[in-house]
Amino acid sequence: MPSQAWTAISNQPIPELKTIFESDPGRLSKLTLTQGPLRFDWSKTHLTDGLIDAFVGLAEEVDFAGRRDALFNGEKINNTEGRAAEHPAERGEGNAESVAQAKALHGRMRGLIDVIEADALGPVRHILHVGIGGSALGPDVIVDALSDEAGRYDVAIVSNVDGVALEKAMARFDPHATILAVASKTFTTTETMLNAASAIAWMQEAGVDDPYGRVIALTASPEKAMEWGVDETRILPFNESVGGRYSLWSSIGFPAALALGWGAFESLLEGAAAMDRHFRLAAPRENAPLIAAFVDQFYARILKCQTRAVFAYDERLKLLPSYLQQLEMESNGKSVKADGSPVDGPTSAITWGGVGTDAQHAVFQLLHQGTHVVPVEFIASKEPGHSLDPAHHRTLLVNCFAQGAALMRGKENASDPARAYPGNRPSTTILLDDVTPEALGALIAFYEHRTFANAMLMEINPFDQFGVELGKEIAKSIEKDGPTGFDPSTMALIDLALS
Repeated sequence: MPSQAWTAISNQPIPELKTIFESDPGRLSKLTLTQGPLRFDWSKTHLTDGLIDAFVGLAEEVDFAGRRDALFNGEKINNTEGRAAEHPAERGEGNAESVAQAKALHGRMRGLIDVIEADALGPVRHILHVGIGGSALGPDVIVDALSDEAGRYDVAIVSNVDGVALEKAMARFDPHATILAVASKTFTTTETMLNAASAIAWMQEAGVDDPYGRVIALTASPEKAMEWGVDETRILPFNESVGGRYSLWSSIGFPAALALGWGAFESLLEGAAAMDRHFRLAAPRENAPLIAAFVDQFYARILKCQTRAVFAYDERLKLLPSYLQQLEMESNGKSVKADGSPVDGPTSAITWGGVGTDAQHAVFQLLHQGTHVVPVEFIASKEPGHSLDPAHHRTLLVNCFAQGAALMRGKENASDPARAYPGNRPSTTILLDDVTPEALGALIAFYEHRTFANAMLMEINPFDQFGVELGKEIAKSIEKDGPTGFDPSTMALIDLALS
């Protein structure tokens, strides 16, 4: 840890949450922030004026502002792979040349969508999107959250190489009315290309004329897509400097743009761009992603909390915790700094979560009375996503807000310890005006920048992911050379299941 800043942070007193409010009448106004359609409330965390000052000192010590400028300037901030990280350029914020390139590629995508909507590829009722990781999670969370606006097409996003997932999607689709979107940055991803080949075989068996003519390739390697059999006119490239888990704003977002309509996709981009500008320009004490990173660092490094729970009190956002697992843990699950030296403290918390109110009847027992202290994040919308009795949404929100209050307040019971609640358990609440494309774009961009801010405070590179490669390399070697040289357990499993 950088000695001066972390020493200052470690030396700050940590009062109980209940007493913080009593001692600081202005706490709520200081620790809430409204940015566009999002309202952030960190008042039920242990952040104090002293801690914020100390964390601002840390940000200055690690040159956070300079690193943020490098991100937006398109510099090679991903030092291990020698490339920039230019997902903000997809939203119009960043290096001018990259912004222009992204705009041109968006125009190409819109042109192809116009062709599809005009039935130039024949009647289309279904979109079968195959990808994995960021090539699937991003589009999936968007389409699922905004599905009320996707009535023109039935969309299935398949990532698992387990054929059960693909077979279920194909069983409900007409192959003669299906567009197959193949999303792979390299167009060599094993799971994706196997799923794509099986989807092509399904079309061929059904007698579809020219199945490859119904394929849309979403890739940063257009030449590989052409080698696979996709015509150049149906390839939607994106910039090599856009990482997979940050790629939903590029052509990887094609199924969302087609299913939701171009206007909704543009609103998604505009919401994210507004968050980009906020993150780039706001002062540290008024900067939502940076303040959230201060909270994350305090609980992970000072209080040694190993996990962070995210609960969406809105069915439309049910896939968000899964999306954040990849974004946060693949980005910041590192053990060395950007300069190759060992990390001197815990990095990414283990992200997990679920949907309220279901989770209240399951995991909240541990949150309230367990021995683990878990920072909790509640996400809710002021407006419902349905037209049923308003009692549904009122009950949902009442439960959401009550859980945060209960985690903080606790309850004493000297006569029956089993019914006592320790309290002093932190939570953050993010309240959306509504789950709209603009709000969702802003929310996801907030989490991207929060992840980046955490990485910069820890001095790690969030844009590589070498940890996912070793298992894939071993799997390929088994397929190519056979099972030799492995430990007895692995050899026995291969013999039992694959022989």
